[in-house]
Amino acid sequence: MSLLARLAPHLPYVRRYARALTGDQSTGDNYVRVALEALAAGEQQLSPDMTPRVALYHVFHAIWSSTGAQLESGSQIGALGDGRDEASRRLMRIAPRSRQAFLLTALEGFTPSEAAQILSADPRDVERLIADAQSDIDAELATDVLVIEDEAIISADIQSLVKELGHRVTGAATTHDEAVEAVARHKPGLVLADIQLADGSSGIDAVKDILKDIDVPVIFITAFPERPLTGERPEPTFLITKPFQPETVKAAISQALFFHPSRHKEAA
Repeated sequence: MSLLARLAPHLPYVRRYARALTGDQSTGDNYVRVALEALAAGEQQLSPDMTPRVALYHVFHAIWSSTGAQLESGSQIGALGDGRDEASRRLMRIAPRSRQAFLLTALEGFTPSEAAQILSADPRDVERLIADAQSDIDAELATDVLVIEDEAIISADIQSLVKELGHRVTGAATTHDEAVEAVARHKPGLVLADIQLADGSSGIDAVKDILKDIDVPVIFITAFPERPLTGERPEPTFLITKPFQPETVKAAISQALFFHPSRHKEAA
């Protein structure tokens, strides 16, 4: 199989990553082009110890790390003009290494171990970088959170995690009607929702009704992960299965707030 054929399925994604990393589509594409030219000329090799996608990103970073320092200056961040969205501006304010680790895992879906391969770093260092990025994001995007959960202990655990990240819990509902009423009283910036609620009502239905009135990121935390995967709105971008790990919930909150379009409009 030719080099191009091996890499073709991954090129749109590495271009997406390059744009997010640099804050500019043209600049990102140039780095991808240079990486591909280096591969074609034999100046860089795909590592046989990595999957093709991981190896491609690794080569991209070899090129980036050798020539990309100029893009990490304060002048580059300030140069992001009206054509750049707010997410790009936020990303460029995160320390470069943390930004790389965050994007590789949050945007591109790599595991911390794969991100460590790409960055030629220790997995423990990558996890620390991700945590640093999440901390920066949470501090900037602190918001009001509605928790929809009928089990008191789990609800308390989720609320504690939310507060640890610097957000405010402005509503805690156990049924569909309580959730809708809570939003009527105070519009949240984030919803964390269970699916099966106390009175037999549905968290999915509650979220559907909430989304009729406001555009807000939603994270489902459920013991029934197959139920919201119907192909219809609200098809979840963020779905966490119970029992959950606290760090998983924290990471999902950071990602949901960072990448949701409504958050970008509010900050503009």
